[in-house]
Order: sequence, then C-alpha cells, then structure tokens
Amino acid sequence: MSQPALRRATYQDVLNAPEHQVAELIDGQLHLQSRPGARHARSATRIVGQVDGPFDRGTSGPGGWIILMEPELHLGDDVLVPDLAGWRRSTMPELPDVAHFTQRPDWVAEVLSPSTQRTDRTLKVPLYREQGVSHLWLVDPLAQAVEVFRLHAEGYLLVNSFVGDVPARLEPFDAIEFDMAALWQR
Repeated sequence: MSQPALRRATYQDVLNAPEHQVAELIDGQLHLQSRPGARHARSATRIVGQVDGPFDRGTSGPGGWIILMEPELHLGDDVLVPDLAGWRRSTMPELPDVAHFTQRPDWVAEVLSPSTQRTDRTLKVPLYREQGVSHLWLVDPLAQAVEVFRLHAEGYLLVNSFVGDVPARLEPFDAIEFDMAALWQR
C-alpha cells in the first residue's frame, strides 16, 4: 500500500504555528524550531551591537546598511527567518513598514545550535545562494567559530573562518575589527 502524498505547507501553517516556535516554510515543508537559547541569542545580540553603530547608524563607520534581527523573509515560495539580516541602502533605501520582506538581503547570519545547524546548512544556505544573498555568516557559539562566505557564480566561497577570541575583520563589515571574544562571552 502506498503512502499518501504529503500536503504542501502554506503560509497559513506558518501563521498557525505556536508562538513559542520559529516557523519557516522551506520547499513546501513547514519547519518549526524552538526560540533561540541563551548563548545563541547572546551571540546574535553581540553581532548586532558591533555592526549597528558603524553600519546601520553610520556612527564611527561608513553607514549604508539596514540591519535587523530575525526578519521574516518571503523569498519565492519559501519563508525564512534568519537570525540576522542586512540590506545595503542601495538595495533597500529605507525600512518599509511591513510584516515581512520580499527583497532579498545582502547579508545573512545564521547562529547555529545543535537543533538548527542541519536545517541552516543543508536547506537554508542553498536557498540564500539561489536568491543571490551576497554574504553569509555561519556562527557557532559552542565552537566559538564564524565562517564567512561570499557569493560567486559557482556558489558560496568560504572567505575565511575565525575561531576563538582573536579580533577579526568579517566581510562585508570588514571596515571594523570585531571583538570576537564578545560574541562568546557568557
């Protein structure tokens, strides 16, 4: 006896998801994740703390970006919620008053956790590539590592990886030196 065909998930399934979970729609399948844990949230917050002033607000830095935490992205038929995303002002001149974004970001950071890293690496990274997201970071608070990728015609190129607390310059925000120790601080 054959298995019945799986029903393709819709945006209504995302809206019906429990409030305490992050809902994403990837290739017609609903993916639910728990809200980020403390170390995950801390790393994401510390990244925003370092890029907001120089890049979003233009304080002691070049400006020219809009940086958001956990924006809902509607990219084609997929609904993704990266931990962090940024748009160059040349891509999105001002922040629209919307519940979700259809304009692909120029930069995405996914903060990995044991429960999310498989989805982040194998399902979401290819979608970001297909949509033309020019820079991608995979941040692993447990390993204290950041992988920095840049989009090329063949796919994502690993530009650099940083481990531990050595100061680093991370594309596309390499105009400043990141305090890597702050990302892992407990």
